[in-house]
Amino acid sequence: MGLIEKKVRFSPIGYTRYLRGLKKPHSMFREGKILESLASKSWEIAPGNTTVSPKAYFLDGQLERITGTAYTDDPYTAMHGGFTVEHAPTRAYRLKDAWMMNGFIYKGLHNFRLHPSFQLSKKMNYFPPAIIEAEINDAAIYSTSEGNQYFGLWLTDDCANYALAAAEGVPVTSNIIPYSHMLEYESFLEMNPIRTNAAYLKNAIFFDDNWGNNQNKHTRFAANRNKLLSLFPAASHPGVFILRRNSGISRVMLNEIEIAEQLREKYGFKIVDVTKNSVSEILSACSGAKILIGIEGSHLFHGLMTLESGASVLVLQPPNRFSAVIKNTTDMENINYSFVVGIQKEENFYIDLEEVERTLSLLRF
Repeated sequence: MGLIEKKVRFSPIGYTRYLRGLKKPHSMFREGKILESLASKSWEIAPGNTTVSPKAYFLDGQLERITGTAYTDDPYTAMHGGFTVEHAPTRAYRLKDAWMMNGFIYKGLHNFRLHPSFQLSKKMNYFPPAIIEAEINDAAIYSTSEGNQYFGLWLTDDCANYALAAAEGVPVTSNIIPYSHMLEYESFLEMNPIRTNAAYLKNAIFFDDNWGNNQNKHTRFAANRNKLLSLFPAASHPGVFILRRNSGISRVMLNEIEIAEQLREKYGFKIVDVTKNSVSEILSACSGAKILIGIEGSHLFHGLMTLESGASVLVLQPPNRFSAVIKNTTDMENINYSFVVGIQKEENFYIDLEEVERTLSLLRF
């Protein structure tokens, strides 16, 4: 299992996407029905289960400020909780004779996209490689297109999937590195994948959980957290504020630094900046935190990787882009979720410190 051969091989497979009727693109991962139809074998790795979504902590009148959402259909229901969540089982699929090129995996008439288009080489998009550099038997693909687009999902999903890949075959991903902090995390989490954009996969193993956070995923996520905490142990402290600044999709909080500094002065919060600090510096500050605070976004997942059960997250939400994505992870890890919705000012927003303090009191801080 897992034989890797360095072999030059010619294949025009990447050019089939230009032929009419042959282009059937899919995002990679969570394509169970498609994978089942293509698989030579499929099996269940872990069963599904059900949980009840807990209510978030928030002040009266906050939800009424929301003017727009992102990846959240019904903020009122999501934040009030009390509903049952069905988490799908984790399944594996083995596909024979697949090809991996320029952020895509090709199988028959189908291609699976591992990256958003803006991360791919435009030149290679029009002139894909025709020379394959390696043949891999039992390649296990743990990357997802969502994980390569959103850093938070890479940490929670792709890094957790790596354990599945290592157990079932040879972990394989593309050689495109979308995040500055990625390689440092891979070192800490003992991830050592094969990186390639030109390979023939004799057997390719894929995984699917249909966005579920079943017990097995919690176990894998917790194992990664324990690895990080063993490297960055710390005594309990009040909390950490993670500055977002202008990183990622724009959502500018006009008084972000002011709020962070006041929390440091009044309550002893630590402050880290994802645009300036290394992973080591960020995790050292987050380890032991009782509360994680910051603007809604993937940068908060640095802190979520170290928070232990019973800790809390306070998310500062832009009123025109309210998102409940982070709550999926806090619910899985028994972490309290709270939020304050900002006040719009032209294209940006600001947060009322008094509302932050009142929300902290709800968390018994």
